Amino acid sequence: MDSEELLAFLAAVGHAQRLRIITELASGQLYVSELARRLGVSRPLLYMHLERMEKAGLVVGRLELSDDGKALKYFELTPFDVRLNVDTIVAAVRQGQTGDDGQHSAKGTS
Repeated sequence: MDSEELLAFLAAVGHAQRLRIITELASGQLYVSELARRLGVSRPLLYMHLERMEKAGLVVGRLELSDDGKALKYFELTPFDVRLNVDTIVAAVRQGQTGDDGQHSAKGTS
């Protein structure tokens, strides 16, 4: 994990609503309307949170058709295990650095 990926992960989990989303999705996939009802938030607000979480690799979404032909967007957690300590941060920053010029890459390697 490079420094950009670490920052995206921390930003994605650094919000109370997103922690609640993780808690709800921990028991399995849910479609957006059901997740919004459980959390008591609007679907547009929920989509904003889910988009940030998806960009950080915490959740994945997919469309499915219901029996009556409605498109349902389901989200589920992706497995993750991040240990945050000094070594994790140092390794992330070093991975994001390039060769001899001391410049940081736009996107580090995974």
